Parts: sequence; structure tokens; C-alpha cells
Amino acid sequence: MVATGVQVTQSKLPACAVLLAGGRGTRFWPRSRVRTPKQLLNIAGDDTMLRATLRRLHPVLGLRNFWAVTNVEQAAAVRREMSGVPASHILAEPLGRNTAAAIGLAAIHIEHERGDAVMAVLPSDSYIADVAWYRKLVRAAIQMAQVSGNLVVMGIPPTRPETGYGYIERGGVCARPLGIGAFEVRRFTEKPDLAQAKRYLASRHYLWNAGMFFWRASTFLRALEQFLPATHDALMALGRFIGKPQYAAQLRHTYARLENISVDYAVMEPATRVKDALHVAVIPAKVGWSDIGSWAAVYELLAHKPQENVSSGPVHTLDASGNYFWSPKKFVAAIGVHDLVLVETDDAVLLCRREHSQDVGKIVKWLEENRRRELL
Repeated sequence: MVATGVQVTQSKLPACAVLLAGGRGTRFWPRSRVRTPKQLLNIAGDDTMLRATLRRLHPVLGLRNFWAVTNVEQAAAVRREMSGVPASHILAEPLGRNTAAAIGLAAIHIEHERGDAVMAVLPSDSYIADVAWYRKLVRAAIQMAQVSGNLVVMGIPPTRPETGYGYIERGGVCARPLGIGAFEVRRFTEKPDLAQAKRYLASRHYLWNAGMFFWRASTFLRALEQFLPATHDALMALGRFIGKPQYAAQLRHTYARLENISVDYAVMEPATRVKDALHVAVIPAKVGWSDIGSWAAVYELLAHKPQENVSSGPVHTLDASGNYFWSPKKFVAAIGVHDLVLVETDDAVLLCRREHSQDVGKIVKWLEENRRRELL
């Protein structure tokens, strides 16, 4: 049964991909640094995460329809990785203000250039195993987002009681774009405790929120005006300077006044409570997704069998298992060690147990507090 008000239409507006590419990826230190964060590293293959994302979506959208939001430190590297994308589509934030502001910045630029368009807002640093099915789901989400007022999110069917992700509670089927089921979103819930995560998994009514959103630029800006009016008004004022000499100075002035809040809190959660003008739907995406959030996750992605040793370079092991070694230039000899992460760069070495790899960010915090900028 299709819920009232949720419509699907044939594609009319152009579609643009907006890649969020401004994070630091501190959990991948010492490889990730301020100028070379996770999305600019070849974490899970030969391509950087950003270029892999571009290649994955290129057949759906075309290079001239890509945009990226990054920061000033990384903008030049992002431009190099996104060769073929217009340089004006690489938007550099002067300081971080979280995802609501970043998406709003992209929306005003897209409206300035295109009038209106569907925005596919996507992380630049995720892994997708089933690329063909993912592309079909993207096309379905874009079709559904053609309708003004529709806010569409992809949700990942959970495979474990994960406490580190946000969740989406789905209701009944509300539409079938391209024959693919889309479900009403009842609510977004943030990171649960373990007991609650187990209940979510058992219920089969919850999906992981992977941060993949689809809507018209005009729909998002209207929602921003409703739920975050000060940020909306500041961005709309900034939009009048796009393409003018004063734009850079105005951008710095504007960003200092924007709220620092995620799009989940600012727009998606309140939108589920407003049923008259906005319609929030989720498309389940069983595509072999991973956010690759730690060195342990990299090991799990690359290991082909339990307790296999994974290495980026030459290695010889004796009575060693479950280890991840990143040392592409140096020979690694490992004896009697198990479940370790070893990451070696020119100026630093990380050594920890795989189960503690989520704590690498604490090392980065210590380096910041002790002003070891040469290691950041």
C-alpha cells in the first residue's frame, strides 16, 4: 500500500552528486593527516576512497554533475582526485560547521548554476561491494527525490548489534521507484546501547543510517528554512555573492555565524514529525556497505579467511595470526604475535591490538594537546 502524499515521478530535473569530503579521519593516523585524510588515501584498494566513490557513481551521473564540499587544507588535493569535475564545483569551507551547513552550501551553489536539481548527498569515504545494485538503488532514490517535499535516505540492513551507528526505524512501504520498495521513516535514533541495538537487530524494522540522502535542492533549502532559519538566511545571503569578487570574504564572514549541527539532527529528525509538507522515506540498501571506520574494519574487509594475516608489503610470519600490517616499503617479520595493527610511515609507527584501533583518535588528541603539529 502506498502512503498518501509520497509520490514518484519520471526524472525531469538534472541530478547532481554532492560528495562530503572534509573529514579528518583521525582513526587512520599515522597515514591520515590534516592534508591527507581518509578519503584521500587508498585504504581499501588502489584508488583513494574519494576516487573510488567517483568511479562508482560516474556511470549514473556524469562528471560535470559532481560537486564536493571539503575544507581549505584539502581543496587542492580533492580537485586533483576529481579530475574532470569543474573546479568551481569543489567548494572549500573556511571552517567546519558539520553536515547541515556543508549541504546547504552545496544547495545554494547548485541552485545558482542549475536553478533546481536533485541532490544525491553522499559520503566520499565509504566502501560498496555490490556496485551494480547500488547504482540501481541510486537511480531509484533520485527518481523518488524528483518530487518536491520528498526526503529520501538509504538505510543499510544491520548485520550486528552495532552501537556506533545511528538507526532508522522504518514503517510500511510508501512507494516503489523503479520497482524498488521505499518505506516510510518513523524516526531516526542515535547510537543505542548494546541491549537496545540487539532489540533493533531482532525487530527487523531498523536500518543503519549511512548518511546517504536524496532531495531537491529547493526541498532541502525549504526544510533548512523551517528547522534552521538562521543558517538558511545566512546561506541565502551568501548565495548573492557567488561568482563575484567579494565571495571569498563573504564566505568567511558567513561561516563564522552558522550553527554547528549535523543534517540528521537539524533536518531529518524534525522532518519525520512534520507530515504535511515533507515526506521522509528510506530505501534499504543491501550493497555490502562499510564505512571503514577503523584499522580493524580495514582488516575485516581485506581478510579472506578468519585469522589471516593481511599486509600491504612483503611479510613473513611464524606463529602469527589475525594481524594487519601497513608497511609497503619495508619487509615485516612477525613472530608469535596475534590480532595486532602495525602502520608505519616515514615519521611515525602505530602499534596496537585490533580491538583497540578505535582509540587511535585519542593519540591524535594527545598530539594536538602537546602541539606536535609535525605529526598532524
